[in-house]
Amino acid sequence: MAPYFYTQEQIKEVVKYATERHITVVPEIEMPGHALAALSAYPELACTKGPFEAATKWGVFDDVFCSKDETFTFLENVLDEVMKLFPSQYIHIGGDECPKTRWKECAHCQELIKKNNLKDEHGLQSYFIHRIEKYVNSKGRKIIGWDEILEGGLAPNAAVMSWTGIKGGVEAAKSNHFAVMTPGSYCYFDHYQGDPQTEPNAFGGFTPLEKVYSYNPIPSELNAEQSKYILGVQANLWTEYILDFKHVQYMIFSKIVCAF
Repeated sequence: MAPYFYTQEQIKEVVKYATERHITVVPEIEMPGHALAALSAYPELACTKGPFEAATKWGVFDDVFCSKDETFTFLENVLDEVMKLFPSQYIHIGGDECPKTRWKECAHCQELIKKNNLKDEHGLQSYFIHRIEKYVNSKGRKIIGWDEILEGGLAPNAAVMSWTGIKGGVEAAKSNHFAVMTPGSYCYFDHYQGDPQTEPNAFGGFTPLEKVYSYNPIPSELNAEQSKYILGVQANLWTEYILDFKHVQYMIFSKIVCAF
């Protein structure tokens, strides 16, 4: 079974191994959603009192980080530790799949929306990401996040990972922000690549080799100048249904070798 956490020394080994092979490891610290594990240990960072339990199955959950000062202090401390371990220019801050249910019911969040003249909870998400970006920028780094960070307005220096389709990448590039194209229909390698009756269990979808090959990461909606903001592509292999490393190899080869 894989470890539930890595020590700092283990992370240093990973970064060193990657650096020697000219690979940059970009860490992702998820916020404001996908936070159940953190909230189970620090329930005071939520909009409600809990109790919370770390998720053991895939899902999108209503309990997310509350946008109060204690939350930002906690996340800044986490990011300080992360940035010391990872020398990458970009720090991934997630930003995806953040339901607004708790924010709509939270007196603090609603007061913050009014105080800052935000339009709604999407504006609050933008406020959250802007505040984190300002801190990361102050450390000489940049943020990158999934395309939901466009909700309510994109942070000034943020890059976007376009996963729900190509729209996020197009919007980012047209506003002179860098983007990585990673649409689920072409670049999610946890999908089936053959007949589900004879394939290992997968997340769903159907992404065979031919479909991956057919993908052009430069959207036709962009002109030559805008296209310069497309950094490249990313293949994703989420491991909810992956049993072991042999299964990993089966899901990514030969798609990742030949296509990217």
